[in-house]
Amino acid sequence: MKTPLAFASLLLSCAPAFAATSAPGGDQVGAIDSLLAIAFLGNTVREYAIALCVFLLVTVLLKFFEKVVVSQLKAFAAKTKTDLDDMLVEILERLGWPFYGTISLYATIQFLAVPASVHSGLDTLALFVGVYYAVVSAQRVIDFFAARSAQTGGDGKAKADSSVLDLMVRLAKYSLWVVAVVLLLQNVGIRVDAIVAGLGVGGIAIAFALQAILTDVFSSFSIYFDKPFKVGDTILVGTDQGVVKKIGIKTTRLQTLQGDELVVPNRLLTETKINNFGKMRERFVMFHFGVTYDTSTPKLKKISEIVKEVVSAVEHAELDRVHFTKFGDSALIYEVRYAVKTNDIYQYLDAQQAINLALKDAFEKEKIEFAFPTQTIYLQKQA
Repeated sequence: MKTPLAFASLLLSCAPAFAATSAPGGDQVGAIDSLLAIAFLGNTVREYAIALCVFLLVTVLLKFFEKVVVSQLKAFAAKTKTDLDDMLVEILERLGWPFYGTISLYATIQFLAVPASVHSGLDTLALFVGVYYAVVSAQRVIDFFAARSAQTGGDGKAKADSSVLDLMVRLAKYSLWVVAVVLLLQNVGIRVDAIVAGLGVGGIAIAFALQAILTDVFSSFSIYFDKPFKVGDTILVGTDQGVVKKIGIKTTRLQTLQGDELVVPNRLLTETKINNFGKMRERFVMFHFGVTYDTSTPKLKKISEIVKEVVSAVEHAELDRVHFTKFGDSALIYEVRYAVKTNDIYQYLDAQQAINLALKDAFEKEKIEFAFPTQTIYLQKQA
């Protein structure tokens, strides 16, 4: 590895600047000592030599850190299962030479007598560079956790929409830069009180002008965090029912059962009652049917068995009860209640259709007639 040799060569080249030069004997030593004692801009040549050696030493150390240490950390991170360490290594790789050069320069200047203005300027430069890389690193952390949040939800399922998350990420990044700029302005002596006050007044005016839009935007935040529904859920809003296709910043889009797109402002979704069929573990269905009065009693008893067989044969369906409940005006009424073990509306509709068709087919085979509203008039012939 070349780095240890570079260290050795650097130390050997800097040794004369640190070594005592008052050893007796030799005009050459005295000449070197005299040369090192020459003062220039408030510092001797010896002090400049020491500062140069410090600069080179720190630079080599930082180069060693960048090329060797970071590479070893990257190789180690590649072997682990978590990707958090990969993100941290990526942050270290993004540290460029403006950052390393500022560290070397800042360490070097400590060995020289320089005007206070130079120290102040270097402090400001170090602050600018440090704040810049701190903001860039923080933004990378935000991107990392935002990407992880977008990939999986709390239940391990993929999130279907990231519009609100993208907005939150952008706001967080912009906020970092605003805080960084305010911090830098304060440190260079610029008062930001008046600026902040002006922005506050302007922000109030903008908020009043965009009140409806901002209400929808903050409602989207409420939907994102509270999660009353997610993309793919079937919901009922008032009298409108549909599948959630997109949760946007201002509106949420539903695809109705008729196939058209329904656009609902987010503020309405936080102000009204919502039936979320996507949260259902199972759907209970209750329906009634009637058979004609001339149906025989044995067939009436058999109807319950027919319904049980029909429902049990349909996928996702489970019979709860079936009863002959009442004598109607023109029919003998049965009440059936069954559960569909899914929250998917299309599977529910398929199960309902399969049961209806199977019942009709079974009744036709048994010659049991469904009743429909009729009136029978009996005429009596008088002698």
